[in-house]
Amino acid sequence: MKTFYLTTAIDYANGSPHLGHAYEKVLADVIVRTRRALGEETYFVTGLDEHGQKVQQGAEKEKVTPLDRCNRIAGEFQDMLASLNISHDDYIRTTESRHKKVVRSLLQDLFDRGEIYKAEYTGFYSTRAEQFLQEKDKEDGVWPEIYGEVSEITESNYFFKLGKYQEWLLQFLDENPDFILPSHRQTQVIEFLREPLNDLCISRPKERLSWGIPLPFDPEYVTYVWFDALVNYITAAGFGDNDFSKLWPANLHVIGKDILAPPHAIYWPIMLRACNIELPKQILAHGWWTSSGAKMSKSTGESVNPLELIEEYEADIFRYFVMREMKVGQDAEFSLERFESRYRADLGNDLGNLVSRLLHMCANYFDSIVPQHHEAEEPEKNLIKRWEETHGVCLENFEKFQFSQGLESLSGFIRSINKYADERVPWKLAKSTEVGAFVNLQTCISTMIEALRLANSLLVAVLPEIHAKINNRLGLEPTEFWRDDLVWDYRLDGEKLKEKIILFPRK
Repeated sequence: MKTFYLTTAIDYANGSPHLGHAYEKVLADVIVRTRRALGEETYFVTGLDEHGQKVQQGAEKEKVTPLDRCNRIAGEFQDMLASLNISHDDYIRTTESRHKKVVRSLLQDLFDRGEIYKAEYTGFYSTRAEQFLQEKDKEDGVWPEIYGEVSEITESNYFFKLGKYQEWLLQFLDENPDFILPSHRQTQVIEFLREPLNDLCISRPKERLSWGIPLPFDPEYVTYVWFDALVNYITAAGFGDNDFSKLWPANLHVIGKDILAPPHAIYWPIMLRACNIELPKQILAHGWWTSSGAKMSKSTGESVNPLELIEEYEADIFRYFVMREMKVGQDAEFSLERFESRYRADLGNDLGNLVSRLLHMCANYFDSIVPQHHEAEEPEKNLIKRWEETHGVCLENFEKFQFSQGLESLSGFIRSINKYADERVPWKLAKSTEVGAFVNLQTCISTMIEALRLANSLLVAVLPEIHAKINNRLGLEPTEFWRDDLVWDYRLDGEKLKEKIILFPRK
């Protein structure tokens, strides 16, 4: 069986990590952990894009070598991955020899087959985006802010025959309507392809940019950023090795919507087609984090340092917030008020209080031994029915990458456990001398513990550390496969629980 191979975009070595970087890595990690829980073997790659003009200019400004600067930034991003508990299998850097070898091999092959040619170019160039522009890229007659300063230049360069494959790509997208998610993004790419595609400039003269991979057929030029960076996906999969087919084609590329078209949705499929390499199965383009409706970015002064939030609240709290708050493919608003509200309501009041008071009641009433349940009555039947509905909806949403909706359903189930307690009132049953009160108390505590076990199983991909802590209190190892752990079977009856724990202390 082929391994589920997932990649994120590789971050550009032009600054420190911010909220957008952290979100993308958490999203990818939750997808991978979900596939593992569903029983699949996975391979997860992220990394750093280290070449290009902005990296060279940044190093000159700092009076260090480009590689020294990249090493520092790579350390910052890898620290972020560790702090977020990201379970990646490989961290690829485009300065590595394994990557340079693959890039040069592909370029030489394309050049030998006439897919790359040299020509003189006169046109507009954006240093910020590191790409040549056309008049059609203007909005209302002016260059959009994302391009920064745009200048007109004339120089000789090498070009890849991108336009040759335009009709093929349109046909491919028509035949594969789910290639890009969400679907409206694929529609936008198709609209983009209605206009003629110019051939792609794939080089920069060394006299203007020395920090890059030299072209194998002309050492006076280095490779253009996209023809370098995008290739990392097949480098990490072992291109050129016998095991390449075990990972490739990638099951999923997870990227931000800003680099969907043209890089990932047009350049990359055409590059692969020209190289006779199979295309990835799917691309998932996520949205942006906004503040008061505007994109958060360092250039506007609106950004969040995820490491500061993680230090104050722990990784799982951050993971929960970004997965619960953003519907995949859409933009989401970030504010500290929203962050703190999720922490207090969903986690502190609902999940944290449930765990704490349930362990406390089991200790008080049954010396921490889970009591045997008895025949289910209407309150138990309603809760069991709610579970069957919840886990079906939750898994369906998780498999479609709609984690916000899945967590919303799961949060509703956790609240229903608390409501069940309010209906059964175990603290009153414990004091009652009425016939049947003790039996109802046993069933109540047993039912709540079983419901907690099940709900917690579905949290393993999003809240791996919190999940492990709760299972530890229940005397269980962390959930490995959902096929074993999502069945309501009162398996903890008669087992010894550990003392209560405060999972989400008040801030």
